[in-house]
Amino acid sequence: ITVPIAFSGSRASGTTMDCNGATLDGTKPKARTIVIRSVQRKDGSWDTPRDIHIRNCTIKGDIRIEGLGHNGEAEKVRESSLTPGHTQRAQSIAPSDIVLSQNRFIANVGTPVYLAPGVTNVIVENSRFTGKTVSAVIYLDAESARNRVIGNTFETSASQREIIAIDGSAENLIEKNTFVNPVKGGVFLYRNCGEGGTIRHQAPQRNVISDNSFRYKDWLAMPAVWLGSRQGVRKYCMTRPTASFGSGASPLDYAQNNRVTGNRLSGGVATFVLNSDANNVVSDNR
Repeated sequence: ITVPIAFSGSRASGTTMDCNGATLDGTKPKARTIVIRSVQRKDGSWDTPRDIHIRNCTIKGDIRIEGLGHNGEAEKVRESSLTPGHTQRAQSIAPSDIVLSQNRFIANVGTPVYLAPGVTNVIVENSRFTGKTVSAVIYLDAESARNRVIGNTFETSASQREIIAIDGSAENLIEKNTFVNPVKGGVFLYRNCGEGGTIRHQAPQRNVISDNSFRYKDWLAMPAVWLGSRQGVRKYCMTRPTASFGSGASPLDYAQNNRVTGNRLSGGVATFVLNSDANNVVSDNR
């Protein structure tokens, strides 16, 4: 299948797409391979898809799950972020309860699985990630929460970024995954400090990263897990919008109250788990 597939609004709710091994090739039309998105009605309210299952597919390209906007710098996201209550608004509008199971993702430069601001309760399980990318392989964007990445194998060559980015996303579970030679980093937790004029409200907190296997071939590598990987060290932090909340009040990550336990670092060392913030539980990683 070489045409983009879209699951738009509540009409798509309750849908299961079982590819039975078929390939969805988004590289030929150069569009999104699969997009799951909320749709704004004429009266300004939002029509939101929920409970969608995608399984047994070979996906060349990406899956994007979008609510208030297509990314953290979209205009409606930016406008909402300038006032309190943004996290709740974004989550109420975005898709939720999406299951991506037993798929093979072949990266083609971009991010294979992207969760836009506010997306909640997505499960990515028992899948294999290959190909090449210059971005993260799974990106959990600001105000998203309660997503689970379980039992996957990451073999993607990510030349410039970490495998999983937890960017202002909270209460996620990253468990029992295998990361093959993640030399640019495994799982990084941070909060974008205001890129594109958007205030990021939620901090990357209460995440659990446990029982994963990081298998290194090269001894020179970025951390397998890094709590607080940015801490305001970006040029755009200097021009961020200011407010009494979120990144408007501070450019720091506040990657706190997370648990990183029981991860195995084959070919690596314990210092590959880097805790650059406070009040985190980091134990039995070796």
